[in-house]
Amino acid sequence: MAKNLVIVESPAKARTLGKFLGKEYEVKASGGHIRDLPPKSLGVKVDHDFEPNYKIIKGKENIVKELKKEAAKAKMIYLAPDPDREGEAIAWHLNAILDTAKKTKRIEFHEITKDAVARAIKSPREIDEARVNAQQARRVLDRLVGYKLSPLLWKKVRKGLSAGRVQSVAVRLICEREEEIKKFQALEYWDIIALLATDKEEEFSARLVARGASPLGGRPSSPEKKDNIIPSKEIIDQILKELENASYVVKEVRKKEQNRHPAPPFITSSLQQEAARKLGYSPKKTMLLAQKLYEGEEVEGEGRIGLITYMRTDSVRIADEALKEVRLYVEEAFGGKYLPKEANHYKTKKSAQDAHEAIRPTAIARTPEKLKESLPPDEFRLYELIWKRFVACQMESAVFDQTSVDIAAGEYIFRSTGSVIKFDGFLKLYEESFDEEEEKDGRLPALTEKATLIKREVHPEQHFTQPPPRYTEASLVKELEHKGIGRPSTYAPILSTIQDRGYVEKEGRALKPTEIGMVTNGLLVKHFPEIMDITFTADMEDQLDDIIDNKIEWVDVLKKFYKPFSAALAEAEIKMEKVKKEIMTDELCPKCGNKLVIRQGRYGDFYACSDYPKCTYTKDVEKPEGEGGAPAVEEKCPNCGKPMVVKHGRFGSFLACSDYPTCKTTKPLLRKIGVKCPKDGGDVVMKKTRKGRFFYCCSNYPKCDYAAWQRPTAENKEEVGKENA
Repeated sequence: MAKNLVIVESPAKARTLGKFLGKEYEVKASGGHIRDLPPKSLGVKVDHDFEPNYKIIKGKENIVKELKKEAAKAKMIYLAPDPDREGEAIAWHLNAILDTAKKTKRIEFHEITKDAVARAIKSPREIDEARVNAQQARRVLDRLVGYKLSPLLWKKVRKGLSAGRVQSVAVRLICEREEEIKKFQALEYWDIIALLATDKEEEFSARLVARGASPLGGRPSSPEKKDNIIPSKEIIDQILKELENASYVVKEVRKKEQNRHPAPPFITSSLQQEAARKLGYSPKKTMLLAQKLYEGEEVEGEGRIGLITYMRTDSVRIADEALKEVRLYVEEAFGGKYLPKEANHYKTKKSAQDAHEAIRPTAIARTPEKLKESLPPDEFRLYELIWKRFVACQMESAVFDQTSVDIAAGEYIFRSTGSVIKFDGFLKLYEESFDEEEEKDGRLPALTEKATLIKREVHPEQHFTQPPPRYTEASLVKELEHKGIGRPSTYAPILSTIQDRGYVEKEGRALKPTEIGMVTNGLLVKHFPEIMDITFTADMEDQLDDIIDNKIEWVDVLKKFYKPFSAALAEAEIKMEKVKKEIMTDELCPKCGNKLVIRQGRYGDFYACSDYPKCTYTKDVEKPEGEGGAPAVEEKCPNCGKPMVVKHGRFGSFLACSDYPTCKTTKPLLRKIGVKCPKDGGDVVMKKTRKGRFFYCCSNYPKCDYAAWQRPTAENKEEVGKENA
């Protein structure tokens, strides 16, 4: 008897679907895309309406052969890739290769559960050509930019570089922030803080905010607006002198009730940001874990089941059934006072694909506690984050009593603010985090107007304005979304690409442009201002959305883009300056005797033979101590006894045998700090955790497990334990 064939992307998704479908269904995985543009040529006929020349991806031949065989004997074929543009394009390519259009339908579901799959099978549809064309336009655009710009960068800067329509704009944001930091000039300003007490000995602090009716003190709102600041110690001393004999009297007490509303359920960008801040996950890791939760995991007592809805979405819409389910849970778990009278609804931005839902658990009853034993630790932590955020979004707002007190001291006014939670609301379960923590309001004692306060202490505080912070992965995703650059499926690949290709590197969690990133960005901004323009890139995303809405033809989008791009490319071939770094030296190549040259590499400068490519000899340019290089070492190779040297790789400096490649021994570079270990007398060295945080430990690890976060001295030897490091 002929079976129905269901085709999905991954084996994991196929296993989950297989559980819900009966014996009359056969589920197969395509492994993602089976056709794409050829890897070694442009693959686009520019003069023939940008016709793509798709080829079966190398290594997929056997999969295609098997799918064709199954399709030929199938009763019906259901194409079930992910419910987004890329998934639609995968279905379109499958349909073209199988050539079984008469018995082929597209099905779509946003969660892999029994009910969702059953509904999809009952409501098959045709492939959405508009969504396919939007994805096709994106693919061709990216191919045109990448294959036309990259060879130019090879010629002018360095071989192996690449450019991308969206990735290059992301690098520009990071480079421009770096320029802001370099140009930043710190501005000095001072505050005066008074420690005061009531007649009941209840202490609190207040900050100087005014002289009479004129604001005074605090940080400057901008470099141009600094009239109110206290700029120097001399002025501070004069104010303190005037305050010496002042009485402190409560002038005004203002109380206001404030509500804090819960954050909406996760979309792709907010999930990546929150997972970075709360869990330390990169966007790439977050999406890999979310993919597993979506495609299904084995749950004790249930078998294999999809645990969250589709994770590439920019819509905060929640299905009616899910709303009913979560509201019932809130009332039962927390009580009626935590349940709003009506469901909380959140506004989705105009460009979002509202056919999608927000990211949520497929069943509220699957609490994190019930899944803890079924999920790997990293998946569990992400599921717990998604579950709590979703439940909290349908809880009551938190209520605070906000109090602000003005205190007169002669002609000067001090101010103190505080807040007290009257009702915790959604905060009982979940609190959103932010890149920059807001100043926390303290608790204030009960104060009444005209009450005289006791002065405990009045002291000045010196501050300097800080440069804008470097982007983190979380804050860059937020900025990309805010500016309309990219879409949910592109954030993680953008961040991975700009780091993998050496344009950007991490310092802790901060993203910093490399030298080659700054050089390449400068050339692209100068010679391709339109492509590198942030507004232009965002407008292009809007045009891709317009293709879906049938407002514009995809070929017209490409034509409008390509003509000015082609002209700029031709001009850059002539006018773009060559910045390849190649310095001839008097040192001779040990292999062939030709002179060595210093060239610019992805991870810094290196020596290479001038007779390349005939001779491929290379070696690192060692930087002297104090000039960006690592400290000198006096250590022998444990395998061959030859001196160890400092090398510089993708993940930082390390020790390697000087007889490389004959001996390939490497060791971590231990940076001594001149302090002996309090446990065994070994040297204390500085190391870095996987998350980029520095700590201090014994050089004799693992024989000695001493470790500390704070730099140890003879007086300070705080031990934190190796499990914390």
